Amino acid sequence: MTESVRTFDAISDGVIQITVPVGQLQCNCTIIGDPVTREALVIDPGDEVSRILDLLGRHKLTVKAIVSTHAHIDHVGGLARLHSYTGAPVLMHRDDLPLYQAMDVQAAFLGVPPPPVTGVDHLLKEGDKLTWGRLEGQIIHTPGHTPGSVCLYLPSGEKKSDGTIEPDSETRASIVAVHAPKLFAGDTLFAGSIGRTDLWGGSMEQIMDSLRGKLLQLPDETLVYPGHGSFTTIGEERASNPFLIES
Repeated sequence: MTESVRTFDAISDGVIQITVPVGQLQCNCTIIGDPVTREALVIDPGDEVSRILDLLGRHKLTVKAIVSTHAHIDHVGGLARLHSYTGAPVLMHRDDLPLYQAMDVQAAFLGVPPPPVTGVDHLLKEGDKLTWGRLEGQIIHTPGHTPGSVCLYLPSGEKKSDGTIEPDSETRASIVAVHAPKLFAGDTLFAGSIGRTDLWGGSMEQIMDSLRGKLLQLPDETLVYPGHGSFTTIGEERASNPFLIES
């Protein structure tokens, strides 16, 4: 399944953002790049590493880190291969290491061969700041979908762009203004739904605490990019998500 590209031109404040659904379960792998320094993060390389590498090369981006929002197989299946090709450090929350190390169990659950695994170079925790180029994001620990689920939050700010990006029929790509905060939510929050809690280490109580105590504290204008499906905003989910509407 592919979606048409939406391209937004930003004359000044901007960030390169490329999202490509990968693998059997169409995980949203996202590349976030600084259009001046061409340094980038890759979030959730679940599969199809050759496509991810092609996009990085096409836009002359150097990977500074690979961030796993959680260790489900559809989000980390390509992690080892991307690390091998780029040498970029792998970042994951400590509480998801057992899940990552049980990749054979996850693969058997889906009936697929287990992907290779790699070492984790940095263990993420609540409040960690990640910097690449002139960009900065903050880690929010949001347990519930998995014990070590995290979101990456980019607050609003002034960023100067001199880059361009070409449309591609197999990705959702843009240079987007960063006046609005951005949240890369993994499988914690979706448009109209939330992450499932019936898999290894899932907890409905924890995910609701993460959503209400952390994500719903963010500004309503925050753009939310989930691990699957289309983007939304915190305000939209606060108003219409059936899991979040106050009774």
